Amino acid sequence: MSIKFGLIGGGVMGEALLSRLIAREIYQPEEVIVSEPLPARQSYLQEKYKVTVTTENTLVFTEAKQVIFLAVKPQIFTAIAQELANFITIQISPLIISILAGVSLSQLESAFPQLPIIRAMPNTPATVGSGITAICSGAYTNTKHQQLAHQIFASVGEVVEVSEMLMDAVTGLSGSGPAYVALMVESLADGGVAAGLPRSIANQLALQTVLGTAKLLQENKIHPAELKDRVTSPGGTTIAGVAQLERSGFRSAVIEAVKAATLRSQELGN
Repeated sequence: MSIKFGLIGGGVMGEALLSRLIAREIYQPEEVIVSEPLPARQSYLQEKYKVTVTTENTLVFTEAKQVIFLAVKPQIFTAIAQELANFITIQISPLIISILAGVSLSQLESAFPQLPIIRAMPNTPATVGSGITAICSGAYTNTKHQQLAHQIFASVGEVVEVSEMLMDAVTGLSGSGPAYVALMVESLADGGVAAGLPRSIANQLALQTVLGTAKLLQENKIHPAELKDRVTSPGGTTIAGVAQLERSGFRSAVIEAVKAATLRSQELGN
């Protein structure tokens, strides 16, 4: 059986995708090759997923016929591009998928001329199959390539298509967003402790409240404002809490966090 999927970078996000692709039988283990520099990770990936593992990025590039997935640190992109430069031919034309933050389509297309390229921004909930990934397409991609990318990223959550000019905003919202939500969960739990709850109970209540609310919004397809209105009875406890959040600038703080992260993403890409 020929190699179809090549993964360059066997870190957390690379493994998250790999595990779901194999579990869902989108690719068989014998159809996958992974390059990873750390010996401990090499042994782990090979033993757990039964895939071919190598230290040679060039081997991944020449062996994988369908997809090359770039999941390395953006700082080493230039070095990897130089390493692969001599192996690029129009006869070898796998789909290049990059999740490198701040590395633009123009940079990717300069490194991989005339190859179909998709730039993607997943987020960390992808590691438990509940992520969301934004994708944008390069000049040489077609509908088949886009469908393949959708299939791959759907294995770790939802997928949306955006123009590249919006990728920094995606980074500021969904890429950085898990940290904002984690801070909110922590703050809710701290509030519970301040109100007298044991820490373990406060943590459980906070986490399940956020998880359940997100699921309720998603499944019922209602606007967050509508759910807020349903919970806030006249003169009740919830409206008292909401009023305090408004006085403290909660909504504005979250908006400004997304804007700040978006700006930083733009700076890193320059």
